[in-house]
Amino acid sequence: MSLTHRLAAAACLVIVNSQHVTSFSFAPSITRHHVLSRPKLQPVFSSHLKRQKPLSMSADVAAATIDESSDKDPPLFEPIFKGVSRDYGMRLPLYKSDIIDGLNTQCLAAILFLFFACLAPAVGFGALFGTATKGAIGTMEMVSSTALCGVIYALFSGQPLTIIGSTGPVLAFVAALFKLAEAQNLPFLPLYAWTGIWTSGILFISSVTSASNLVKYLTRFTDEIFSTLISVIFVVEAAQNIGKSFTNPASSFTKGLLTLIVAVSTYFTANTLRGLRSTVYFTKGIRKNISNFGPTIGVVAGALIARWARLSQGAAATLPALSIPSTFATTSGRPWRIPLMELPVWARWASALPALMAVVLLFLDQNITVRLVNNPQYKMEKGRRKNNMLDGMHADMLVISILTFLTSLVGLPWLVAATVRSISHVRALSIFDSAGKLKSTIEQRITGLSIHSLIGTCVLFDGPRSILTQIPTPVLMGLFLFLGTSALPGNEMWERMKDIFKDSSIAPKERWSAVPRKISILFTAIQMACLGAMVYVKESPIGVLFPVVIAMLAPLRFFLEKSGVVKKEYMDILDDE
Repeated sequence: MSLTHRLAAAACLVIVNSQHVTSFSFAPSITRHHVLSRPKLQPVFSSHLKRQKPLSMSADVAAATIDESSDKDPPLFEPIFKGVSRDYGMRLPLYKSDIIDGLNTQCLAAILFLFFACLAPAVGFGALFGTATKGAIGTMEMVSSTALCGVIYALFSGQPLTIIGSTGPVLAFVAALFKLAEAQNLPFLPLYAWTGIWTSGILFISSVTSASNLVKYLTRFTDEIFSTLISVIFVVEAAQNIGKSFTNPASSFTKGLLTLIVAVSTYFTANTLRGLRSTVYFTKGIRKNISNFGPTIGVVAGALIARWARLSQGAAATLPALSIPSTFATTSGRPWRIPLMELPVWARWASALPALMAVVLLFLDQNITVRLVNNPQYKMEKGRRKNNMLDGMHADMLVISILTFLTSLVGLPWLVAATVRSISHVRALSIFDSAGKLKSTIEQRITGLSIHSLIGTCVLFDGPRSILTQIPTPVLMGLFLFLGTSALPGNEMWERMKDIFKDSSIAPKERWSAVPRKISILFTAIQMACLGAMVYVKESPIGVLFPVVIAMLAPLRFFLEKSGVVKKEYMDILDDE
């Protein structure tokens, strides 16, 4: 290093340690070369000049990765586009790596698994949207939105491992908006479009002002409740669907029993093969590949059982299959473009009010899920500062705001980060060491792009569509069970719920074992009560207020600490990030 560079480095260190420096801003991407060659670089990134080589990244990837510790207290809002530019500044240099790193068999397995895991909810939610809106928005709109928005998000997001889709809370909000339109004698689709336009505008402002920094007030307490809620929704949906096969007058006991067998077989096969990785059977390579393709093998196994039953027993054993529209057209036959001017002027302005509720819902849905994906336990390194869970959120929110605007114009459902599908995506891309501990995650864009491109082929082409219509619904219910239950391990709320029934004298020590058992049970019981309240509100006539319940979780957590219900020293353990 030249004398000039040595002096520049020394000057940076002096500035860092100066007590007179009071405020700094972030730069998009900082390396040793940048720090030494640009005297105006922000000193917050100059505190550690030692460059560490990531375990699984090439030199160009390492250069674009921030190794320094994350800012412990980022400002709530930043100058216009600062957060977005920082996110893209850290991630875009890795775009080539995001493509190359996705070309392997593990990513192929993830694509096949998540294709079914994303298509099934899209079809299911599409049918529910059709019922809630009397055909104004239906299955074709949902599947089309899933394919189009998923491809765009995979290409341009800051965290491409996040999977976007529709969610139960969004469905509840749209259903409430439809009832509002009927009560006010207003055309629903123009009202939906104007609400979406207002929503997208507010989300756009939140993205360019880095409002996602508000997520710093969310903690493990909120993450665990929300994640458990989404898992419960998937499991309950599958159980209800299986149960209806026994109670539906159009069905029979034989079909009900076959439905149960097919769903359980799909779940059992997927779950067993996914766990093969941690066994001693076969070679390491065989275990890894079978484990990666486990969910896909489960789908094939369930479909073959159903086909064998249909061929051997005929119509008495024919199960309902996946229903996808046969032509690419809107559900009701309406034009794709929404006639915005059909809504009265006063209603165009008044639609800003329901848009505020939609903003809270989409903002929290999106950011809580991305927080879960960004969790340091997954050991992601690309384009992010060490242990920082906010990196990428501003760019992601920008993409979501644009997608919300576009889908509103043509009457497609709004999509946000889908928790269970996103966590399943991350875990499908996780790499484990010989001891079964997570070592790293394959960070790339190929899987998200391929999953939603395949869904798009089901919309546009007859061949893929005809094949998918042969897959029985119970197979997808088994996959729902797998999705819901596979997201629970590692969720400490779930682990503490199981801990309540364990013999503490012989049970293995957990991370929270230093907390008195009665305090741990109390903390878990409060989380369970919050979960129950969220389920109740979501299913009640006031389901539109569901976002408010989510927003109240963070203040509740701080109240528990400040009021002494859970002492700070115990809260620091139970709610540790």
